[in-house]
Amino acid sequence: QVQLVESGGGLVQAGDSLRLSCTASGRTFSRYGMGWVRQGPERERDLVAGISWHGGNTWYEDSVKGRFTISRDNDKNTVYLEMNRLKTEDTAVYYCVAGLPEPFGNGLLTRLVEYRYWGQGTQVTVSS
Repeated sequence: QVQLVESGGGLVQAGDSLRLSCTASGRTFSRYGMGWVRQGPERERDLVAGISWHGGNTWYEDSVKGRFTISRDNDKNTVYLEMNRLKTEDTAVYYCVAGLPEPFGNGLLTRLVEYRYWGQGTQVTVSS
């Protein structure tokens, strides 16, 4: 089991950058595929980025490709989401998520249902 705590949310203007962090408890962090999910006002939860347990593979939802970067530091039990050129439509609660990948795959989880563990979320608000 892993517990996740996000930080770094806030209020920014369109075009600004923001970095979210998520720190995980436990000594098995490096086994987990990690991701970031967001839920905007009156919208469903969407997986926007994922990273394999070793950090070598990443995945992005189309609307954030080229603007968001997911990374991880297994020594610090932390995953990051660097968000650049933020848009008002990026306004959402951002959740850090974790799941165990299949043993012989690429370690990357690209479906929301594959993530079993969720943080409490951090609010990101982008004003125009």
